[in-house]
Amino acid sequence: MDEPTGNSTPGAYNPESSERTLIYIPIIHTQADMGALSEAIQRLKVKKLGHKGWERNVNLVNKLWAQIESAIESLALPYDRVRLYQDGLPVSGREVEIVKELAKAGSRNHGLLLRLREKGATIMGTEPSELLVEEYQLVKEDFASGKPKVATREEPRRKALRDSLLKRRDEYIAGRINETLRPGETGLIFLGMLHSVGTRLDKDIRVVYPIHRPLGRGEKKQ
Repeated sequence: MDEPTGNSTPGAYNPESSERTLIYIPIIHTQADMGALSEAIQRLKVKKLGHKGWERNVNLVNKLWAQIESAIESLALPYDRVRLYQDGLPVSGREVEIVKELAKAGSRNHGLLLRLREKGATIMGTEPSELLVEEYQLVKEDFASGKPKVATREEPRRKALRDSLLKRRDEYIAGRINETLRPGETGLIFLGMLHSVGTRLDKDIRVVYPIHRPLGRGEKKQ
C-alpha cells in the first residue's frame, strides 16, 4: 500500500502542523458487512422484528450511513494524508481486495472506503486475523443456527468471552493506530458502537467525533 504523509484537521487543514488527529466514526454494520452469516442474521432479525420491523431497521441504518457520508464530505480533508482504519479489516496484505469484495456485495461502509481511496486516502489493515476468526466463531454460534440465543445458563460465560474479545480487539486497534499514524496525519476510523479505543490512544492524538460519540465507555473528549 502507498504510504501517505502530511497533516489534516477537520475543516481547518494546516500544512505546517505536526499534530496527529483521529476522526472517530461510530457505525452500525449492514447485512452486507456480515459475509457468510448475512442470510442467517437476516432470518433471525425478521423472526424477531417481523418483516415491517426489519424494513424499518434497514431504513434507519441506511439513514445513518447517509449521515456519515455527508459528515465526511463536509470535512474537506487532504486525502493523500489520510489513513483509513476499519472495524473488521484484517492486517493481511489483501486489505484493498477485501474492501472491494464487500463493496461489490453491497456494503455502504466499504463502498465509502473505496471512494475515499480514490481521493487519495490509504486503506489500513486494522485488526489481527486470529481475533476476527474468534469473533466470527462466536457470532456463528449465536446466529447461524437461527435460534434466538444460547441457553440462559451459558450466557454469563459467553458474555465474558465477548467482553474479553472486544477488549483485546480494542487494544490491538489502538496500538495499530498509535504505531502507524504519523505526525501531521489524520486517521479516519469506522468502528462499531460498542468499541472503545479513545483512552488507549497515545496522548498526542487528538480525537474528533463529527457525528456522535460511541457507546463504549471511557472515550476521550475532544
